[in-house]
Amino acid sequence: MPTSLKDTVTLSNGVEMPWFGLGVFKVSEGDEVIQSVKAAIRNGYISIDTAAIYLNEEGVGQAIRESGVPREDLFITTKLWNTEQGYESTLEAFETSLNKLGLDYLDLYLIHWPGVDKYKETWKAFEKLYKDGRVRAIGVSNFHVHHLEDLIRDAEVKPMVNQVEFHPHLTQKELLAYCKKEGIQLEAWSPLKKGELLNEPVLEDIAVKYNKSVAQVILRWDLQHGIVTIPKSIKEHRIIENADVFDFELTAEDMEKIDGLNQNSRSGSDPDTMRVGF
Repeated sequence: MPTSLKDTVTLSNGVEMPWFGLGVFKVSEGDEVIQSVKAAIRNGYISIDTAAIYLNEEGVGQAIRESGVPREDLFITTKLWNTEQGYESTLEAFETSLNKLGLDYLDLYLIHWPGVDKYKETWKAFEKLYKDGRVRAIGVSNFHVHHLEDLIRDAEVKPMVNQVEFHPHLTQKELLAYCKKEGIQLEAWSPLKKGELLNEPVLEDIAVKYNKSVAQVILRWDLQHGIVTIPKSIKEHRIIENADVFDFELTAEDMEKIDGLNQNSRSGSDPDTMRVGF
């Protein structure tokens, strides 16, 4: 189990990925994202997760430069948007993201959504970027088991990460088991279900027991399931609080109680019906 923000999980290719990071979905470009990322790095975060569609890669890059932390000590993820899927367009989109971030390489590059018919072609471009040393690890986001099976069938390099919506109302047990079997690291976006879970009575009771917040209990639950997590906040005190999850451990009984909250309900789109930009 990780014991600090610096702790990492080893991906299938040997790359060390931090267990915990900062997500910047819906964080505005400019001062808001710059201050958010700088606050995270100042307080010990080394992993930052953005995406082309978030329209804040430039601010993330500026914050990295201004943080004073060497680039090689950080783990930076971005994602390819749906409109850019395809071989040549993926290679172009990668260069655009890298230029906006002001970086020489990425630590992790993800296909943001599977779509229907282009992700295998897109993956060929990802494999090229990986083999060329432009990105240290490649993966996908929002892929169901059937998408992964289809992709892996023709892939030379298996995805190292699958970043999906994952929280106590959407426990994705089949997907988690499949990813563990295939050596694909599962990563949780929207771990707090956009705040919807913060008033859940079962979680409130457990939080009182450990003298922690509901958010901290959920994030700890992620980690104990072996899932990388990237909560988002723009407030420094909340960024610090979110990361204060390494000094307690949920019992097996409490883990089961939280698992029992599953409703198979999403706050975001279903990957099988998500067609925006395709």
